[in-house]
Amino acid sequence: ECYDRALALKPDYVEALNNRGNALQALNRIAEAKASFDKALALNPDYDEAHLNRSCLRLLSGDFEPGWKEYEWRWKTRATAPWRRDFARPLWLGEEPLADRTILLHDEQGFGDAIQFVRYLPLVAARAAKVILEVQPPLKALLSGVEGACLVIGRGEDLPAFDFRCPLLSLPLAFKTRLDTIPATVPYLSASEDRIIKWKQRLPPSGKRRIGIAWAGNPAFNGDRTRSIGLPRISPLLSVPGVELYGIQRDLRDGDRDILRSHPQVVQLGDAIEDFDDTAAIISLLDLVISSDTSVVHLAGAMGKPVWILLQYAADWRWLMGRDDSPWYPTARLFRQPAIDDWEGVVARVMQELLPLAERQ
Repeated sequence: ECYDRALALKPDYVEALNNRGNALQALNRIAEAKASFDKALALNPDYDEAHLNRSCLRLLSGDFEPGWKEYEWRWKTRATAPWRRDFARPLWLGEEPLADRTILLHDEQGFGDAIQFVRYLPLVAARAAKVILEVQPPLKALLSGVEGACLVIGRGEDLPAFDFRCPLLSLPLAFKTRLDTIPATVPYLSASEDRIIKWKQRLPPSGKRRIGIAWAGNPAFNGDRTRSIGLPRISPLLSVPGVELYGIQRDLRDGDRDILRSHPQVVQLGDAIEDFDDTAAIISLLDLVISSDTSVVHLAGAMGKPVWILLQYAADWRWLMGRDDSPWYPTARLFRQPAIDDWEGVVARVMQELLPLAERQ
C-alpha cells in the first residue's frame, strides 16, 4: 500500500515499482510481482536490481531459460559486491570448447549454494582437461572428494594458472538447464572415511531412529529472520518420543542453550563440528534430517539422505512453487508455511508425519 501511494504521486518511480514487486512476491502474488518488475524495466531497462528480482521470480516459476540468463544481472547489483572477483581470464558460459584447457569453478554466495551447484562439476570435467574448484575454507575438506576436480583449494589460497573461469551459480546457464534436465543423481557428496569412523565411535548404534535437527542459517543473510525457524518455534519436535534427536546446529542463538538444557534428551553436537566434513559424517549416520532452509538441507540432499525442509510462505526460488518435492534433491520433502510466519502450522504437519515414523522402528 505504501508503494502504491508513492506511485500515485510519481508513476515513473522505478525504485518503488521494484520494491512493490518484492512485496507482492513475499505475498506469493507472482503475476502482480512480475508486472511490477516489468514496468520498472520498461522505464529503466538497465535497472540491475529489478532484473535480478525478476530473474529469481522466473526461476521460482520454473521458467528456467530466461531465468538463468537474467540471473547474470546479479553481478551488477550492490548485493554481490562481496562475491565479485577480478580475474584476467574470460568467463565461460558453455560456448567455448574446453578440451585441453583448465577451468576454475569458484563459489559465490552461501555454503548451501556451493553444495547445490557443485553437482555440475563432473559435467564440466567431461568437457575439460582439468577442473580447479575454489570454495570457502569450511567446505574444502568436504568437497575435496567431489568427482571431476583435479584440485580443490580454499578461497584465499594461491590460484594456479587457468584458461577460463565460471561461478558455480552460472553453471545452470552454461548447461542450459531446464526442469527436466537438472542433474539430480544423488549422492554426489560424501564424508571422508576418517570422519565417519570418528563419529561412529561417538554415536554407537542404539536401534532407534536417528533424527538430526537444525533451525537457523547464516544470521548475516538479509532474509534470515523469515527463512530460519529458530529453536523456540521448532522446539515441539524436541519432545517426540521413541527417536534419538541430534542437534546439528553449529552456531547457537541467544536462548538456544537454555532450551536445549530443558530438553536433555537432545544430543547437541554443534559445538564439536569443525567443518562440513564433520557435518556430513554425522548426517551419514542419521535416518532423517529436519531443518529450515539452511546449508544442512543442501548437504543432506546432496548425500541422498531423507531430508524434510521447513519453508517460509514465500520460499527461495530454488524450491519452486506449489510442490512438496524438489527436482534438485530426490530425497527431500518440503513443508511450506500455509500463511505468512505460520511456523506453528509447519511444525504441526511435521509432527503428524514424524510420530508414525518414530513408531516404526
